[in-house]
Amino acid sequence: MMKNFLAGLLCLVSISVFSQIPGGQGGNRRGGMPGGGQANIGHFYGKVVDSKYNKGIDAASVQLIQNKFDTVTKQRKDVVIAGQLTTPKGEFSLENLPVMGQFKLRITAIGYVTYEQKVQFDMKPAQGGDFSQMLNNVDKDLGNIKINEDAKELSEVKVVATKPLYQMGVDRKIFNVEKNIVTTGQTATELMKNVPGVNVDIDGNVTLRNAAPTIFVDGRPTTLTLDQIPADAIESVEIITNPSAKFDASGGTAGILNIVLKKNRKAGYNGNIRAGIDSRGKLNGGVDFNVKQGKFNVFASLNYNQRKSISEGTTYRENYYTDQPDLILNQTTNSTSNGAFAFGRLGFDYLMDNRNTLTVSASFPHGKFKSDQTDHINVDTLAINPSSSYAIRHTLNDRTFTNIGPAIGYKHLFPKQGRELTADVNYNRSTNSGTGNYSTQNYETDHLTPIGDPALQLLQSSGSSTFITIQSDYTSPMGKTGKLESGVRAAIRNNKNINTNLVYVDSLGTYVVLPNISSNYKFTDQVYAAYGTYSNSVGKTKPFTYQVGLRVESSKYDGTLISTGEKFSNQYPFELFPSVFLTKNLGNGQDLQANYSRRINRPNFFQLIPYYDVSDLLNISVGNPNLKPEFTNSFEVNYSKTFAGGHSLLTSVYFKQTNHLITRYQTRQDVPLPDGKLDSVIVSTYINANSSQSYGLEITSKNPIASWVDVTTNLNFFNARIDNSGIDSTLGINSQLAFFGKMNFNFKLPGNFTIQLSGDYQSRTIAPPGGSGGGGFGGGRGGGGFFGGPTSASQGYINPTGGVDIAFRKEFMKDRKASLTLAVNDIFKTRVQDVHSENAYFLQDYDRRRDWRVVRLNFAYRFGKFDVSLFKRKNTKSGAEGLQEGIQMQQ
Repeated sequence: MMKNFLAGLLCLVSISVFSQIPGGQGGNRRGGMPGGGQANIGHFYGKVVDSKYNKGIDAASVQLIQNKFDTVTKQRKDVVIAGQLTTPKGEFSLENLPVMGQFKLRITAIGYVTYEQKVQFDMKPAQGGDFSQMLNNVDKDLGNIKINEDAKELSEVKVVATKPLYQMGVDRKIFNVEKNIVTTGQTATELMKNVPGVNVDIDGNVTLRNAAPTIFVDGRPTTLTLDQIPADAIESVEIITNPSAKFDASGGTAGILNIVLKKNRKAGYNGNIRAGIDSRGKLNGGVDFNVKQGKFNVFASLNYNQRKSISEGTTYRENYYTDQPDLILNQTTNSTSNGAFAFGRLGFDYLMDNRNTLTVSASFPHGKFKSDQTDHINVDTLAINPSSSYAIRHTLNDRTFTNIGPAIGYKHLFPKQGRELTADVNYNRSTNSGTGNYSTQNYETDHLTPIGDPALQLLQSSGSSTFITIQSDYTSPMGKTGKLESGVRAAIRNNKNINTNLVYVDSLGTYVVLPNISSNYKFTDQVYAAYGTYSNSVGKTKPFTYQVGLRVESSKYDGTLISTGEKFSNQYPFELFPSVFLTKNLGNGQDLQANYSRRINRPNFFQLIPYYDVSDLLNISVGNPNLKPEFTNSFEVNYSKTFAGGHSLLTSVYFKQTNHLITRYQTRQDVPLPDGKLDSVIVSTYINANSSQSYGLEITSKNPIASWVDVTTNLNFFNARIDNSGIDSTLGINSQLAFFGKMNFNFKLPGNFTIQLSGDYQSRTIAPPGGSGGGGFGGGRGGGGFFGGPTSASQGYINPTGGVDIAFRKEFMKDRKASLTLAVNDIFKTRVQDVHSENAYFLQDYDRRRDWRVVRLNFAYRFGKFDVSLFKRKNTKSGAEGLQEGIQMQQ
C-alpha cells in the first residue's frame, strides 16, 4: 500500500509542479552575487613586455583605478584600488578586486608610453549558467601586454557569480550537492540517493538509467567504493551519460558518474570542522584546513565515520532436478555490521609564476568492519516420501581495506587566453584482507535438538590492486569561438587476489585447506589512448555549437590462475570511438542538443576471477575469465528551458544499443564442495548476452513553488530489452517497461531554518546488468546478491520499491557559520529489495531491507574567504579538481 502511495505522490506532485511552469516567457537571468552583496574575488594577472624585443619589463608600475564618490568633497574622483611593480620577468598579479563598477588599468615605466585600458566586471550571467566559465572569467589572464604607442587594447573582462542547482554542459549534467543536508555525516552511497537520475539500492549499488556507471573521483577512475567516501567531502556530482571522445571509452551502457571532492578555494587561513552522532550511537567527524601564503597553497582534510548496519531478509527458492526430487528452500537472515573508516587528503599547490602551477596531493582511506550474520534454513524435499531439514548457520566476518592515492599535476597557461597544457600522473594502490568463520548446525525436525557437531568452515582472503594513469592534454582556441583539444593517456591496472578455503576436520583437530575451491589469481589490464576534439560556435544571438571527436584505444588483458597455471587473455589492438555533440540555442532560455558516442565496457575483477565462492552452499558464485568487453552505441537528444520565476526544465530522449552485454546468469554446474565431492548445484556467474537495447525519456525540473519552497523532480520512463537467444535453451528475450522517479523539496523557513524532504520510487524493472564499467578493484559492485544470491538481468526482475528521507537544519552565529542538522532516512520503512528470478533449473524470490529510520545529528562550523584564482591556475585533472574543464563551449 505504501508503494502505491509513493508512486501516486510522485506522479501527482510532478503534474502539479510542471503545471506551474509559466509558458512563453524568457529566462529570468539576473546578475549579481548571491544575496546581492559585493564580493572582492576578482583577479587580474599578466606580463608587461617590450613591444620591440618582447622581453619582460622590470619595475613597471601597474595600477587599477576606480572612480568613486568622495563623501567629504561630495565629488567623484579616481582612486587607486590595487597596484604593484612588475617582477624582473615583467609579471604582475592584482588580487581581491571588487566585481562591481568600472575600472581603468594603467601601466607606466620609465622610457615607455603610458598604457591605459578600461576594464569592467560585467555581472551579466554567462549563457547556460556555466559556473566553470564564470570562475575562469573572474580569474583573468591579461596576457603579454606590449607597451608602445600602438598598444593592443584588451577586451572587457566579464565576471558572473551564481551557482545553479544543476547545469547542462556540452557533454554532462552537474549537480551541486554541497548544500544537501539529508546526507550530512554519511557516505557517498547515501548522497547518490539525492542526485536526480541516480538510483541506489539498499546495498549501495548505483545504477544510471538501469545500468551500472563507471565511478570516477576527481576526473579519474578509482579503486574506492562509494561507501569509502564521506558525503561531507563531496562538492558536486557530474553525470556524463554519453561521454565524448575526450574521456575514457570505458563505461558501456551508463557512462560516467564523477565525484568532485571539495578543494582549497579560500585565501589565508580557513577551515571547517564537523561532528555528529546517530541513533545507533555511532560517531562521525571531520576537519578541513587550508592556508595560502606566498606561492604555496597547502590543503588538508580528515574525515572519520563509524557505521553500524543492520539488515534482515528472506529467501524462497525451488530447485528443479531430473535425476532427484525437487527441493524447496526457505531462509531468513539477520545481519549486523560494525566498523569505522577514515578518509584523509593532503596536498599543496606551488604557484611557480603567473602561468605555471604544480599541484601535489594524496588521499588515504582506511577502514575495518566486522559483521555477524545468522541464517535459519529450512529445506523440504518433494518426493514420494517427503523429508525436511533445518539448520542454523552463524557467520563472523572481518574485513580491512587500505588505500593510498598520490597524484601530481602540472598546468601551463599560455599568453593567449584559453590555451593551456596539462600533465598529470595518478597512482592508486589498494589492499584488502578478510576472514570469514562459518558454523552450520543441523537440527532435528523439532528445531531444538542438535544433530552432531557443527560443520566449521574458514575462508581467508586477501588482495591488492595498483592503478596508474599518465595523461597529458592540450587545449588551444581556434579563431574567435573554436577550440581544439587533444591528449594522450596510459592506464595500467594490476590486480591480485588470494582465496583460501579450509574446513575443520574433527579427527585431526585442525583446519585443512581445500585446494579445489581455493584460488590465487592475478591479472593485468592495459589501455593506451589518444584523442582529439574540435568545437566551434556559429552565430551570436542564437548560436549553434558543435563538437566532433575521435578517440583511439588499444587494450590488452592477461590473467593467470596461479594455482593451476591456467591463463586467460583478450586483446583489442585498435578500436575507434567517435563522438558528435550538436547544440542549438533557440532563444528565450532554450537549448536543443543531440549527441552520439561509441563506448566500451570491460569486465571488472570480480566478474573475471574463476573462483567458486562456496561460503554459502545455497548461493554459490563464480567469475568468468572468458568474458569479452561489451560495445555500446549511444544516442541522446536533450532539450533545456529556463523560465521566468526561476523555473527550469531539462528533457532527454535516449537510445542505447549494446553488443556482447555482460550480464548475470544462473545455471547448474558441477562444483567441488568443502567435503571434496562434486555436486550439481545452482551457480551464479556472468555471460556475454547477444545484445541489449534500452531507450527512454528522462525529465528533470526545478520549480520554485513559493518564495520559501522549491522542488527538484526527476522522472525516467524507460524500456530495457536483453536478447539471450541461442545462448541457453531456457533463455530468450527479456524486456520490461519501467519508471523511476525522484523528488527533492527544499523549505527555507524564518530563523535560518531549512527543511529538505526527498523521496524516490522505482517500478518493476529488469534486474540491472552486472557490468561495472571498469571501476577498478573494489569498484565494480553490481546489483543484488548477499543473502538470496545475485540477481540476474537475463532471468529476473526487481519488484517496485521506494522511500522518503527528511532533514532539518538550523544555521546560527555570525554569517551563519555554524549549523545543526537532524536527518532521518527511510522514515516509512518502505525501501526493500524484492527480486524474482527463474529458469528451467530454479525459481527464486528474495526480499531484504537495510538500515531504516536511522536518526543522525550533526554540527558544523566553517570559516574563511573565497579565492577563485586557484580554479584557473591548477591542473584540475591530477586528482585535484575533476572534470570541471570544458563544461560548456564559449558562446
